[in-house]
Amino acid sequence: MTGPWPLADGAEDGGVWRQIFNFENYGDLLALVHNSLLAGALLGLVGGLVGVFVIMRDLPFAVHGISELSFAGASAALLLGVNIVAGSIVGSLLAAAAIGVLGVRARDRNSIIGVLMPFGLGLGVLFLSLYKGRAANKFGILTGQIIAVDTPQMAWLLGTSAVALAALVFLWRPLTFASADPEVAEARGLPVRALSLAFMLVLGLAVALCVQIVGALLVLALLVTPAAAAARLTASPVLLPVLSVAFALVAMEGGILLALGSTVPISPYVTTISFLIYLGCRLAGGRRGAQGALARARLDPVGAAGPH
Repeated sequence: MTGPWPLADGAEDGGVWRQIFNFENYGDLLALVHNSLLAGALLGLVGGLVGVFVIMRDLPFAVHGISELSFAGASAALLLGVNIVAGSIVGSLLAAAAIGVLGVRARDRNSIIGVLMPFGLGLGVLFLSLYKGRAANKFGILTGQIIAVDTPQMAWLLGTSAVALAALVFLWRPLTFASADPEVAEARGLPVRALSLAFMLVLGLAVALCVQIVGALLVLALLVTPAAAAARLTASPVLLPVLSVAFALVAMEGGILLALGSTVPISPYVTTISFLIYLGCRLAGGRRGAQGALARARLDPVGAAGPH
């Protein structure tokens, strides 16, 4: 056995393509991944909604910075023999709080993230180098291990997702206003800084969820790419989160289903599907923009020609 599932006879020597895509005994394997599919659905929902504000507030770099401290927390938990999900959450929340408190301005925020990232990565590498257990556990923190989601881990994922979703429901309207126009929102009495810190903590929870599923190295594929793809198609405050969640769900569930029977971790499938969705949306958005420009030129040929 070379992967998380026993491969069919002859699969191990069937070449690279067979290691990537192998659908023999697929029906039997499907019965074993109900926890994984539920975890993927939760992550797609949380990641898709949180990703909308990540794009609106220009925080992709913060996602990566938080993931490094989440990686350090998970690595420390692995070394100490305690719950890895709890360690990941603690690391994420500490990083999110530091960025939210110290990085009020964009320049300060990027500097803080630039300091935290190598520190978190260095701690994580230190803890993993001291860990003498199974190498697969180390690899799973970096690249994810959704196929191995067990019942206790599922309980943590459910609880964390519920907290993140409840916070988003409570913060959605004021956070949307503060993200779209922070100066006007502050002038109207909204606590912009408090909202920013609250969202950073929600983002920390979402990152901790993603680290458990796709690993610390590939968090951006779920917290940035689906929302970025949706933003290429629409700016509607209703349609944008719907499309973002839909794209995240397709990437997660599709990645799980393609990874069944494969010797390859789930992460490459999720990231590839997510990238292809973004590429398709970018092409569609560009074509729509070109068609809109052509329509405007037909209606106003003088204005479209520009000044001479």
